[in-house]
Amino acid sequence: MNKQELLKDYKKQEDKLCLSQVLDKIEISSKRDKIEYTDFLDMYQVALVEGFLRKNQFENYKLYGGYENAERKILITYSEKFNDEMLEKNYDKILKVVRVTLPEEDKGKYSHRNYLGGIVKLGLKREKVGDIIVGEEGADIITLNDFSDILKTELPSLTRFENAKVEIEEIKNLRKLELKVEEVTIIVPSLRLDNIVSDLARTSRSKASQIIAQERVFVNGQNETKNSKQLKLGDIVTIRGKGRFVIKEFTGTTRSGRTVVLIEKYV
Repeated sequence: MNKQELLKDYKKQEDKLCLSQVLDKIEISSKRDKIEYTDFLDMYQVALVEGFLRKNQFENYKLYGGYENAERKILITYSEKFNDEMLEKNYDKILKVVRVTLPEEDKGKYSHRNYLGGIVKLGLKREKVGDIIVGEEGADIITLNDFSDILKTELPSLTRFENAKVEIEEIKNLRKLELKVEEVTIIVPSLRLDNIVSDLARTSRSKASQIIAQERVFVNGQNETKNSKQLKLGDIVTIRGKGRFVIKEFTGTTRSGRTVVLIEKYV
């Protein structure tokens, strides 16, 4: 495996570093006949790694975030001796859930931002934490196994969680919390990505173009950097720092020919 040759088409240093680490994991799992895994990858990195592995026809890997449709995932690489059943038995050794159960007076009080903000405030490594699934009762925070004890110990030191119950659960016991959505209506001159992002992020079209250029926008899980990308019914648009949105319905046009779009926003 010639690492330099495989990475020659990638210009960004951070992309090369990410993919170089992926190749290291593949090499170790193959040579030592074992399972290896990375820290959590964000949506951009997931798309980058998945495209790279498909392009180079690597097969013995899985991108896994603890549940279907997870945004943040780890890459698991393994040797040919492992089948799907054997791989799944190792999930509990790789990932854990740190469950925060709020006291009665705090139920429904905190959003995803409060939990993530607490982790950042504690100076803990973001790449050790996956998705944070928030409900009325509290939150399930997906973490790497070797990080779960640290998070369990540190979270109660925050004032907001000092009276909460914090415990470690197996990943198979992840709570299937219903995602809350709210409907919003936007009116756009066309279904170009920059128009949609401008309205969803509540910013100017020029600022929306900057957000897209900064690789903060994903369509159906894939990073999209073309302002002119035409969106369609059912597309899922994720704007890092702003949220996830589904194009639910086209409800009509205005007299000036602008399109009225019904959006479902995950809250």
